[in-house]
Parts: sequence; structure tokens; C-alpha cells
Amino acid sequence: MITHIEGKLVEKNPTDVVIDCNGMGYLLNISLHTFGQIPDKEHLKLYTYLQVKEDSHTLYGFSSKTEREIFKLLISVSGVGASIARTMLSSLNPEQVKDAIASGNVATIQSIKGIGAKTAQRVILDLKDKVLKVYGIDEVSLSQNNTNKSEALSALEVLGFNKKQSEKVIEKLLSQQPDLTVETLIKDALKNL
Repeated sequence: MITHIEGKLVEKNPTDVVIDCNGMGYLLNISLHTFGQIPDKEHLKLYTYLQVKEDSHTLYGFSSKTEREIFKLLISVSGVGASIARTMLSSLNPEQVKDAIASGNVATIQSIKGIGAKTAQRVILDLKDKVLKVYGIDEVSLSQNNTNKSEALSALEVLGFNKKQSEKVIEKLLSQQPDLTVETLIKDALKNL
């Protein structure tokens, strides 16, 4: 398998890049997350995954090994192909995908275009143990984080704020500082709503 490609960045698009490696141009399909991580320098190194099918060989490029590993985990789930996995990594960053799976947050995964309730549940069911084991995420802190999140969300809803907007703001705050208390979370959310 091709594990990484390093060379001159020839072309950069939101969905793919072309890297010239010793005179040979490689087309790599990328997520929006990777697109945002690619510097506007000539020299580029991306970690890769080669998907071999009967009718095609497709290279996928990732800015980090973690993103590549999450992609490989996602495509191992029945019903989740490479394009859905790439969409997931375009809608959420790898940390958010990992945390949503580890905490069993069906709503976050289901919010991604093309993923229904059953697929979201299957992703969590199939990958939760693997993610917890591989990344050593502490379930106690996750459940505490989830409790704080749900308490803050219900408080904001009682105050009359839109649930979807509130959830986005709280997700953003928790991604920046996962150990926020409920009170601080509500106060910071109110500043951003």
C-alpha cells in the first residue's frame, strides 16, 4: 500500500489535489478538513489510503495519520463507503467524529448529509469500542462532558433559544475546552448566541 506521497503541489481543489512526485502526478481525493490544513506552499506531504476495486484504484489523501485511521474505521462499517466517510470528515473534523462515536452521539453523526438514523447507529455500534480502545478516551470524562452538554442545552432551551443553534455553540465551546462546567458553558454560550 502507498502510505504517503510527498512532492510538489500542482493543483489544489476542495475535493482533490494533484501532487507531482518525481515527474509523476498523483490525484488524491481529500476531505474539506484536509483542504483547510494544506498550506499554500509548493512542497506537500499527505498520508494516503489506496482503495482497490474491480473497476478502479482510488487514492485518498489526509493531512494527519489520525484522520486516515478514522477514515479506515468508517469505511469498515457496512453501508459506509469512501464517499460517505469523506463527507463525514468534511463536515466534522477528525476529533469531532472520534468524540461523537466514543460518546454515542447519534445526532451529531446523523447531522451529516447522506447519513440516516440507522447508519449513524451502526457506525456507533461498530466503532465505539474500537475508538475507545485505540485512542484511550476516558469514558468517565465523556459521560461528564455529555451530562454538562445536555444540562446546558436544556437550560438554553428553557431560556427560549433555538436548540440547533445552541447545540452548535455548545459543541464549539466543548471542542475548545472539554472540561467546562455547566455554569461556564451556559454563560459562554449566551455570549455567542
